[in-house]
Amino acid sequence: MRKQTIKGLAVGLVAVFALAACGSSSSSSDTTAAAVVDTMPAEPAGLACEVTDTGGVDDKGFNQIAHEGLLQAEASLGVTTEVLESASDADYAPNLQSFIDKGCNVIVTVGFLLADATKAAAEANPTVQFAIVDSNTSAANVQGLTFATDQPSFLAGYMAAATTKTGIVGTFGGINIPPVSIFMQGFAKGVEYYNAQKGTKVKVLGWDIAKQDGTFAGNFNSLDDGRNIAKSQSDEGADIIFPVAGPVGLGASAFAMESMGKVKIIGVDVDMSVSNATQAEVYVGSVLKKIDAAVLSAVGSALNGEGGGTDYLGTLENGGVGVAITSTITPELQAELDAITAGIIDGSIVTK
Repeated sequence: MRKQTIKGLAVGLVAVFALAACGSSSSSSDTTAAAVVDTMPAEPAGLACEVTDTGGVDDKGFNQIAHEGLLQAEASLGVTTEVLESASDADYAPNLQSFIDKGCNVIVTVGFLLADATKAAAEANPTVQFAIVDSNTSAANVQGLTFATDQPSFLAGYMAAATTKTGIVGTFGGINIPPVSIFMQGFAKGVEYYNAQKGTKVKVLGWDIAKQDGTFAGNFNSLDDGRNIAKSQSDEGADIIFPVAGPVGLGASAFAMESMGKVKIIGVDVDMSVSNATQAEVYVGSVLKKIDAAVLSAVGSALNGEGGGTDYLGTLENGGVGVAITSTITPELQAELDAITAGIIDGSIVTK
């Protein structure tokens, strides 16, 4: 069982002390007090801890951007940070208990699969603040951090339908859970919308809108699975593929590199042309899920005794989700995407 602890450098907040003046400012007592203040260390803002899912903090996506949010909290809020990586679901509860025993002021859990363990830990420890990525509130001391990723995925689907050369695009997931399937549904709905607007018949492999089911690797770890699914969809004609699968998706990117330009990839969670820079050429865009900003906000709220019992929802309107387009598109297509974005925000375009 792999369990790794990563401890960030503490960035202390500068403590401000007010000394009441008693008598002459030149008295020895005042001088001594000032000297003591000058030598006192800054009080730490607290200990913020994070338990990852099985992808680890170097997955170039979901877990990594959550960790970046924790590091942002370290830099801007002055907290000390620690992270425990989960090698399997058997690590969730022990990792949480380890941080509870350590006295963490706030514990952020990364992923829907940690929901049950987070709820149990929160209910057993009501004085500890928790936040969980991709799950709704489960207890009075938990803040849910959720994201309307169907919205930017709809835009990505529309873009894919507009730019495919074969008339076939694909998608697949890691595990069939709501935070994954929501991307795939939005993507397919975007293709469907393009077909309705343009009178075309672009086909989506890997997802059925009506059944809301599709192709899944069954894990978030195996690059070989990602490579094999991408190859299968390519063999069926897909030239743009949208993996929603964590490190499994990196296998699809590796296959796209080998395809010599035959297959392109839409990244997920982060701008993968940046996070996976050695394979940047295969990405035409990425659906962004701004987990880092949500984690930073959640840590700040928890340290202020707020956030628990509430949910955050990242949308196109509040900037919590988005799309990074890294390929060249026409001004006409960009204008269409801008109009669709406005329609999603005002509710006239349905993305689920």
